[in-house]
Amino acid sequence: MDRWRMRNFEKVARILFFLILCLIGAIAVSGQTEAKDSEVWQPQGDAQQIPIWPHGAPDMEGISLPPESLKPGTQTILNVTDPTITVYSPKGENKGVAIIVFPGGGFRVLAMDLEGTEICDWITSNGITCILLKYRVPGSDDYWNKECKCRITPKIRRALQDAQRTVRLVRANAQSLKIDPHKIGVIGFSSGGFLVAETSNILKPNYALVDEADKLSSRPDFAVAAFPGHMCFDSGQPRVTNFKVTREAPPTFLVHARDDDTDNVCNSLVYADRLEKAGVPTEMHIFSKGGHAFALRKPDLPIGQWPDLVMTWLKKIGILS
Repeated sequence: MDRWRMRNFEKVARILFFLILCLIGAIAVSGQTEAKDSEVWQPQGDAQQIPIWPHGAPDMEGISLPPESLKPGTQTILNVTDPTITVYSPKGENKGVAIIVFPGGGFRVLAMDLEGTEICDWITSNGITCILLKYRVPGSDDYWNKECKCRITPKIRRALQDAQRTVRLVRANAQSLKIDPHKIGVIGFSSGGFLVAETSNILKPNYALVDEADKLSSRPDFAVAAFPGHMCFDSGQPRVTNFKVTREAPPTFLVHARDDDTDNVCNSLVYADRLEKAGVPTEMHIFSKGGHAFALRKPDLPIGQWPDLVMTWLKKIGILS
């Protein structure tokens, strides 16, 4: 009887040992998956991220966020507290022009491929230097909070601080970038399109100056806003914005789809109307189909023509020859 009990005990022990090994393996795999999913975004190739603030981003007191990471299985960035720029050199002939890219994401996340690296690929293929801005999120500007189901407008617009700083840095480094300091533009998508509008119209520094670069103008020389948001309610009624459009705003190109169910086409219509009333050269293209966040991924629809229309417009306003 004792031997029988001993054999059963040993059998149970072996089974338990096997289960423990399986559990350890599962935990290890889970840990690897979690680590992979939480990786921070890194540019491909030789491009390097460069911090835009020499001593850390301003006005971060009291801000506590989880570490920066990627949304699992995507190139969508979460929790940016240390904004950077990544410079992509032009392919072929350098046209001496630079475009700064503001990805969208509702000021909650950053769509870094769809409205970032893919856009830079298009820009550089046209001989233009692309500067991709990884600005602070979440809550860095007017945004919809899913928890309270309400819109929150922060007192300090940190995304605007990062955008203004980036324009100044690019202008300060125009010689090393081999660009004309008077041919620096911005392009943004969705919430990034709203950031384009802010940067175009809020020319007073939105932060305490930190170095010589901040003595330069943050006004872009041209602007492209693709399916911008935050200027209209979902109902299609205009909202009061934190800026007034004046004739100091740069020439602006807008593109939108009427069937956009995220940012009503009202956003582009209202902004274009305010630009035109201020006497700012404006070109707007509204397409029937395209939805939201079409970027460069709807080439078979008429709205897929917008990148070529932008290049034609840049020649029209004298940025490209």
